[in-house]
Amino acid sequence: MFPNLLQATNEYWRKLNELEAAYKRGDVSLEEVDATVKVLMADLKQERREALAFVFNGLGSLWYQQREVVIGLGLIGMLTYTWIVVS
Repeated sequence: MFPNLLQATNEYWRKLNELEAAYKRGDVSLEEVDATVKVLMADLKQERREALAFVFNGLGSLWYQQREVVIGLGLIGMLTYTWIVVS
């Protein structure tokens, strides 16, 4: 299943906004804000790593299963680009 990076980023910003509001109300100290931000950043970083790993694993799988198709599409793309530029 693909990690939903957009949802994770939105959740990260929502939690940051809640944390900022709590800090402005005086509910949390600056040290708690720093600690919470570090945890939130680590969570988002993990989600980004999972998304990148998913993409790279998918590309690797595509390469090993459909190598000829990928090479053929690449060559067609290069020939088309060359034809457009030269024309």
